[in-house]
Amino acid sequence: MRKIIALFFTLGVSGFLFAQDITVPKKKVDVSGRAGDHFMMQLSSDRWMGAPDSINSRKKTTSRGANIYLMLDKPFKGNPNLSLAFGLGVGTSHLLLNKMSADISGTSSSLKFNNLDTLTRFSKYKLSTTYAEIPIELRYYSNPQNPNKSVKAAIGIKIGTLINAHTKGKTLQDASGKTLQEYTQKLNSKNYFNTTRLVATARFGYGCFSVYGAYNLTAIFKDKVAAKMNLLQTGITISGL
Repeated sequence: MRKIIALFFTLGVSGFLFAQDITVPKKKVDVSGRAGDHFMMQLSSDRWMGAPDSINSRKKTTSRGANIYLMLDKPFKGNPNLSLAFGLGVGTSHLLLNKMSADISGTSSSLKFNNLDTLTRFSKYKLSTTYAEIPIELRYYSNPQNPNKSVKAAIGIKIGTLINAHTKGKTLQDASGKTLQEYTQKLNSKNYFNTTRLVATARFGYGCFSVYGAYNLTAIFKDKVAAKMNLLQTGITISGL
């Protein structure tokens, strides 16, 4: 936990420390028509931090996420290198499970993750969540007049509400891996999930591309429903407009 927070702090603050070596132009800088990262698309590798060893994610396929945001960017009047950005968007995450199922539509008081190593199972199985989110960022641009040719850094938070949670399994197999039936099963339920989440974010890059990290400060599941697990996303951001 401490290492993760330190990583986010380092990613976010490094860009702002870099700004200390750059003199802000004395003349007035016109940034009214600049491209201020009003659109952001993120692709990530996802991991549940704190997950017990009994929960097996697929080792050969990376669990993944994708986020899309539309942002407003408001430069600081006293320092055009800095700006405050906020907007709306959607964040998704897909945890791929290996020879397991998650009974999110169950009625028991706790969420059951079933080990299917010796039983019939789906060849591909994932647990997916989708959140509507409000991202807020404090941004730095080394070249405020042309962010597409600028070193960029940002730290921020996201506030989200869960709009969908489901599991999806494809192709039923026996314990030896032989296909029994070709079909897709999809189950929807939000009963076991925290429906509100708070996420710390940081990114650093150049031009339209940057690396980013996002760590859920709130647990994925409700108290006492499952082990306390927090989502960590690391990946790339494509931004512009």
